[in-house]
Amino acid sequence: MQLGHCQGLLNQARVKLGELEQYRGDYQQQWISEGQRGVSGQWLMNYQRFLSQLETAIGQQRQTVAWHGHNLDKVRGIWQQRYARLEGLRKLVQRYREEARLSADKREQKLLDELAQRIHRGDSA
Repeated sequence: MQLGHCQGLLNQARVKLGELEQYRGDYQQQWISEGQRGVSGQWLMNYQRFLSQLETAIGQQRQTVAWHGHNLDKVRGIWQQRYARLEGLRKLVQRYREEARLSADKREQKLLDELAQRIHRGDSA
């Protein structure tokens, strides 16, 4: 459950990063379009300031993606350890069950053998 939650958070972070990068691409296209018509110095300053803020947001989102990826790896490692332990315990329980079944089969066979001997001795007497 926790593994799925962490995977979901990583996916969300990746989607957001993709959206930011797409927005940056669109914004840069706007620069090309506007630049062909001519822009004022104020417009250029605003564009550069906003692009800088967008780059900062993209950098932060990349760090978020990396953090969630690292967290997912940690959680996956814990899950794998717990799963391996659980599988080991399942095998141990199965072995004990098999040993108990074999022991019961031996007891039953011994009783049947004793019963057969008694019957055989009774027939001979």
